[in-house]
Amino acid sequence: MTEQNKPVAAAEIEDVQNIKDKRHIAIDKVGIKDIRHPVVVSDRTTGEQHTVANFNMYVNLPHQFKGTHMSRFVEILNQHEREITVKSFHTMLGEMTERLDAESGYIEMSFPYFVNKEAPISKVRSLMDYQVSFIGEIIGKKTCMTVKVIVPVTSLCPCSKNISDYGAHNQRSHVTLTVKTDSFIWIEDLIDLVEDEASCQIYGLLKRPDEKYVTEHAYDNPKFVEDMVRDVAARLNADDRIKAYTVESENFESIHNHSAYALITKGFD
Repeated sequence: MTEQNKPVAAAEIEDVQNIKDKRHIAIDKVGIKDIRHPVVVSDRTTGEQHTVANFNMYVNLPHQFKGTHMSRFVEILNQHEREITVKSFHTMLGEMTERLDAESGYIEMSFPYFVNKEAPISKVRSLMDYQVSFIGEIIGKKTCMTVKVIVPVTSLCPCSKNISDYGAHNQRSHVTLTVKTDSFIWIEDLIDLVEDEASCQIYGLLKRPDEKYVTEHAYDNPKFVEDMVRDVAARLNADDRIKAYTVESENFESIHNHSAYALITKGFD
């Protein structure tokens, strides 16, 4: 072994991250983004669901330090063995801020969540995927946990229906619901709440009788983008489990080269 290839003890290698920085500018968030890891989430039907999540993990960095220890983020992720649960996600948030000597920390875990849905008439089953995120943030001694779910639905334009002799334009819409709760809530509960207020639900697989049903059901339940967010907000206002929320709807217009958009937020600082 040459002198050049001789192993060097970690204590002998300079820790560049801890070098004093002379610019005196603190950084709000620094860390790793878009790292994938297996997770387990609670499933209302089967008990649990195994999926893969993308993680964003950040802490604040005081002005006097040149850099953070990026490897520690990955170490924390892997210390929770192969799969991360909602409980360990909460634990990771505290571990991250403690190990990196930070005053604030942020973890976002985003993953596809699958629901086995039954078509309305034929009863044929198929999987629908929804994009879900768990977001945890620590600022000082205050911890905030939120759940975000994007629910694709159908919306049919009330104005188009009213002014047309027959037919009405409809489109696929994404309703994004972000909620803060101090008690357990099923992901499916949030999905159901949104789908109940749409012109019609979306399904992975439909037979001809199902297509007839969803077309006519949407026609009988026209919704502006404004109706969508107000109706969902009214349901959230009546749910004691929900302490704060943001509801957004984006309608991907079928007769315009733009989307229609609306947002309502309540309870967030």
